[in-house]
Amino acid sequence: MALKRVMVLTGGGDCPGLNAVIRGIVKRASQEKDWEVIGCIESFNGVLREPTEIVVLDEKTVEGLHMQGGTILGTTNKGGPFAWPVKNADGSWTTVDRSDEMLRKLQYMGVDAVINIGGDGSQRISLGLYEKGLNIVGVPKTIDNDLSMTDYTFGFQTAVQICTDAIDKLVTTAASHNRVFILEVMGRDAGWIALHSAIAGGADVCIIPEIPYNVEKIKEKIETRYNKRRGYCVCVVAEGAKPVGGGVTGTVTGEIGYQHIKLGGIADQLAAELKAAGVEHDIRCTILGHLQRGGTPIAFDRILASEFGVCAFELVKEGRFGQMVAYQHPNIVGVPLAEAVREPHLLTPNHRLIHTARGLDIEFGD
Repeated sequence: MALKRVMVLTGGGDCPGLNAVIRGIVKRASQEKDWEVIGCIESFNGVLREPTEIVVLDEKTVEGLHMQGGTILGTTNKGGPFAWPVKNADGSWTTVDRSDEMLRKLQYMGVDAVINIGGDGSQRISLGLYEKGLNIVGVPKTIDNDLSMTDYTFGFQTAVQICTDAIDKLVTTAASHNRVFILEVMGRDAGWIALHSAIAGGADVCIIPEIPYNVEKIKEKIETRYNKRRGYCVCVVAEGAKPVGGGVTGTVTGEIGYQHIKLGGIADQLAAELKAAGVEHDIRCTILGHLQRGGTPIAFDRILASEFGVCAFELVKEGRFGQMVAYQHPNIVGVPLAEAVREPHLLTPNHRLIHTARGLDIEFGD
């Protein structure tokens, strides 16, 4: 009996729960006698490189993997089959489309289907490859929670827990020193992490990309937290936040194959704006950065990732390609990739959690 072969890969930024998805796929596939699972190292790079970097994934390989952070397959958010970085003779860099070459290599390797675990950028690649004829299924992975058609992406809740723990710790030092603390969290263009952790941690101010802020509004809120010189204030700000009429804070990295603006620095910018607006209290900034991406996934994300892994293999087994696994409470379903990446999943001004936050007297700066 000829074995069918499914290739699994992880792309984009790392995320708690990636290994649990891999384990879920392998555990479910092991129940079928005619399927084997292989892993591609660093997203599609393992196929595109010479020699190829492919590993066999079996039950022994994934034993105990659900509790481990990171990904045993490695990951990258640079380049890809449609934009492979190539160095020119003069030292400059350009990109080339190697997608057709990769499809031929996959056919030669006997790969019957691919499961691509990744965020928005990875699933856009999935869609492009599906439109070229590849049998592919997507699994939504991002701490930013910004993929449409799914209530949550795995890794998000773990990131929120890490941020909430940070707020809990900042409250004690803020109160001890009568300071304003600004905590900068990830999320790119989405404020999900900031909003969830601000509510869970009892923050006073929450600045998100979807609601441009007025620094005077934030100043007013800070002053209400002080009685003469005594008091404190904790502000949570998403990395993609921006003032009214302004843009995001970030830099172009110049890293080969990295196409995004590297966001970061909004906490320091906001602190400077508050000082310029007349806030006299001590202000300190904390930037969590990649701490939000690392470590052990919490139970919620282990369960969700495991459900995604099992469902992803079953979509492959049923031949339901061009779909992405999604959590639509209370069900795990398959949705069209085209719908999942059509537009980002962002907060709306009338979202129930924003209503809740306002009811808790959290200031958004609007």
